[in-house]
Amino acid sequence: MYTILIVEDDRKIAELLQSHIQKYGYQAVIVTDFEHVLEQFREIQPHMVLLDINLPSFDGYYWCRQIRSVSDCPLIVISARSGKMDQLMALENGADDYMTKPFHYEIVMAKIRNHLNRAYASRNEERVVQKAGLMLYPERLELQLQGKAVMLSKKEAVLMETLLERSPRVVSREAILNQLWDDSFVDDNTLSVNITRIRKRLAELGIEQALETVRGSGYRLSPIWEDHQTR
Repeated sequence: MYTILIVEDDRKIAELLQSHIQKYGYQAVIVTDFEHVLEQFREIQPHMVLLDINLPSFDGYYWCRQIRSVSDCPLIVISARSGKMDQLMALENGADDYMTKPFHYEIVMAKIRNHLNRAYASRNEERVVQKAGLMLYPERLELQLQGKAVMLSKKEAVLMETLLERSPRVVSREAILNQLWDDSFVDDNTLSVNITRIRKRLAELGIEQALETVRGSGYRLSPIWEDHQTR
């Protein structure tokens, strides 16, 4: 059974979420001590976190960073804040998705199922996506080249998989956004941040200038590292 941690200081909303989640066969635990969220996270070891931004003591951005320092479990921010900057900050601090209040519980459940399936459904059958010796292991969030490895976040792994599968073709920005955020609203800056992170991960493997921005179209991953390996 999957366990979902609810970090929400509005007790009524938290209990409604808990009741709805448990109706679908998941376990839902509500955080009660908002000064020690990370300690409760470590103790419970949930498979997913639902996190509000406006919290006592420390805000949700802070706890998002703290959780990301120890886990890559799916994390959905649920907040009354609907501004672009709030959504951007949540994603930049490690959130996988963002929902604004008021929300429909069926949509919350659909997102929960989607993220849990992505994170855990294929755990027993490890996949590998490769191109010219560059190997991505999506389930373990690892990218390898010639025995050297770097770790990726969940978003980075999904983005890298999309680029690798279509390399050397151009991948449109719309296609990438649909893969990463399931049609949730995000602006161009958010995607640019994630592209920059992928370039940094490739650079750690000694791959420079392989990820190209095709103006007006999207992005292309060219396997130029293959040329270096054969020299």
